Amino acid sequence: MNKTAYWLDIVDYDLETAKAMFATRRWLYVGFMCHQVIEKVLKAYWCAKMPQDPPYTHNLVKLSTECGLSAIMSEEQNSFIDGMMPLNIEARYPEYKEKLLKLLSAEYCEKILNYTIELQLWIREQLSK
Repeated sequence: MNKTAYWLDIVDYDLETAKAMFATRRWLYVGFMCHQVIEKVLKAYWCAKMPQDPPYTHNLVKLSTECGLSAIMSEEQNSFIDGMMPLNIEARYPEYKEKLLKLLSAEYCEKILNYTIELQLWIREQLSK
């Protein structure tokens, strides 16, 4: 399995996990898993387009910028990636969990999940270009 396929396989698994977390109303983990989906699809794109391996980072803005993808993304897509940043790191620390839980309502998580699905599909489409 090549590196791009490796990352895409994990994207599929993480997306199913995000859906499962939504179905069980575990809002904090919906956000966390959606971040993971976007991070890993960006790393798949990186592997397909860049000569070196992606950096060891969870920073979605850094990944999308350094692989050149942010330059062809819409303002809405770039804004979404920026807004997803706190859902990875801050979800790991107890002092931030309460703040995030107040933000992550069922409606908000549904929007995040739907947009994550759309964005990862769009990034996959860019792989063939």
